Amino acid sequence: MRIEHIAIWSPDIERLKQFYIAYFGAISTDLYKNKKTGFTSYFLTFKEGARLEIMNKEEILPIKQLDKEQMGYCHLAMSVGKESEVIRLTNSLREDGYRIIGEPRTTGDGYFESVVADPDGNRIELTC
Repeated sequence: MRIEHIAIWSPDIERLKQFYIAYFGAISTDLYKNKKTGFTSYFLTFKEGARLEIMNKEEILPIKQLDKEQMGYCHLAMSVGKESEVIRLTNSLREDGYRIIGEPRTTGDGYFESVVADPDGNRIELTC
């Protein structure tokens, strides 16, 4: 058994799609649109086969406090291969104006990682 995909709601799936394509090499499906329900989505596929569905529907409620952690979805961990790539990508995202939540470091459980926010504020752990 394996997880088939992870799905997240977004107020702007075009912006989010471009972020994951630009920084993580995602390949996107064409836009799916259900005119009856107002639901739209893209499936993004990454090099190793993992998939992320980004979705929009007008009546979905926004996150209450973007800067506070909440119950439910916590983060997406993206393995970028090596420590130098964690550092490079973290710095690239910082230079491009994205929020860095945690600087590159070795964690207590042995991961070398940083934590960044995507355009919607979703946390991404960059690991190796």
